[in-house]
Amino acid sequence: MAPDISRRGFLTGGLAAAAGLAVSGLALPAALAAPAGQSDQDLCTLLDLSKCIGCEACVDACRDQWQADLPDPVQPIPRSLPARVPTEDWSGRKQVRDRLTPYNFLYVEHLEVEHAGRRVELHLPRRCMHCQNAPCADLCPFGACQDEKSGVVHIDPEICLGGAKCKNVCPWHIPQRQSGVGLYLNLLPQYVGNGVMFKCHRCLPLLRKGQAPRCLAECPQQVQSIAPRSAQAAQAQALARDMAAKDGASPERWRDYVYGLEENGGTNTIYVAPLPFREINAALLKDHQAKAHKERADAQAAGRPPEPGNLGRPAMGLVKNSMGDAQNLTLALAIAPVAGLAAGLGRLFSKTRRLAGPAAAPAKDSDSQKGGQA
Repeated sequence: MAPDISRRGFLTGGLAAAAGLAVSGLALPAALAAPAGQSDQDLCTLLDLSKCIGCEACVDACRDQWQADLPDPVQPIPRSLPARVPTEDWSGRKQVRDRLTPYNFLYVEHLEVEHAGRRVELHLPRRCMHCQNAPCADLCPFGACQDEKSGVVHIDPEICLGGAKCKNVCPWHIPQRQSGVGLYLNLLPQYVGNGVMFKCHRCLPLLRKGQAPRCLAECPQQVQSIAPRSAQAAQAQALARDMAAKDGASPERWRDYVYGLEENGGTNTIYVAPLPFREINAALLKDHQAKAHKERADAQAAGRPPEPGNLGRPAMGLVKNSMGDAQNLTLALAIAPVAGLAAGLGRLFSKTRRLAGPAAAPAKDSDSQKGGQA
């Protein structure tokens, strides 16, 4: 159940003030500022959901930091061929914050979950999971989706063509498309590409400076922590065991209380909750279905076509290791050299376009199209 505006304002303002500037200026320890270089030492965020009060200070911080840098599309947006390729335009709905959009990298799920004969209020910050072996990075045919040594998976908006392969292969369908922006406008916009895919890049520019992600730094409850993954995995296991014990579960059921530790082969976003995630996921799916029904009705009333594909609200069900599949692994090996070449050509084209000056760019200047990842 979503909190009303007055409650959110009270929680955000009052508790953020109580937390003070010591939190907002949080920096990474020096040992974490440099890329780790090993997959087991990726920087990983651990979220203790028992601490989250749903104030959405993390959402505000993310939007304040990055949304102003995101581009507006050219108008009219070129129609893609074949006609079945959807045009996705969120530029008129930048205020939407209850799901993932190209202009909203992070949102909070507000749930009431039936558990052990009682209703439990739970709040879940949702964004990219930053998989350790990310299918979006391995299977992007243009090399636009990249896996940093720091454990960050991000999309380079200067070379992304908006083909949505990353969204299709992501187990949670995280990336979201904005048509009418990006490199494809300078190619053959009807036939090549359809915009740019956007998602959380975990404040990569700040991480490179040794600073913490904004959602972590601005949280008044210190819901998140960031550290090498090996340490976070151990901490997640300890927390999950403690929460399982407090919930009356048998010790061997501790895995029911942690999410992201093993999903999709392991992610660099790990959640621990005071109740089993199968119950959380059931509540999520029920809530998503109700919201989808309402949004379809609202779109019909406004004379607007319903949003294509998923809702931009990821579930939290069991996810097998997608890159452990032989077919995906073979495809990744085949794509790698082509994707590397495509990425190099894309960067060269983007650089040439910048050097050519504003006249070569049909949309806003290059910096405005980087989504804060420059």
